Amino acid sequence: MNLTPATLSRIDEVIPHYPTKRSATLPLLHLIQEEVGYISNEAIEWVAAKLELQPINVYEVVTFYPMFRQKPIGRRHIKVCRTLSCALLGGYKTCASFEKEFNTHLGEVSPDGEVTVEFVECLASCGTAPVVMIDDELHEKVDAAKAKQLSDQIKAEAKARK
Repeated sequence: MNLTPATLSRIDEVIPHYPTKRSATLPLLHLIQEEVGYISNEAIEWVAAKLELQPINVYEVVTFYPMFRQKPIGRRHIKVCRTLSCALLGGYKTCASFEKEFNTHLGEVSPDGEVTVEFVECLASCGTAPVVMIDDELHEKVDAAKAKQLSDQIKAEAKARK
């Protein structure tokens, strides 16, 4: 597995903080996903070997926690809340707007590789529903018009990078 020296160093720093190596599984997976973008089968096997576990033990963690991805996503990650407040106030329409803007479907990478749109459970901002998290930035009261505005911004940023 090809991780940067900085990530490998952070991994080596994390493990001794735990009374048993197994307890470092979550932090190691977070560090790998932070760098690579998802947790591959190779990463599962690497973490298992590093922590002296069976790969199934790491796989169980990866499949249990919804924050871990097992396949690559777009460069930008659009997470639309689908819990009650957001659903009642238009979260499903907001999600459909993002899918239309990027010509993609839930959980897929857009044809240009720019985004992945997903539904997520509560983003803890029910009073400002519907809410959307783009990468690590929370956006509140995202109706179809605001979804279009955010999509245009993402497209403009992508164009500027090229």
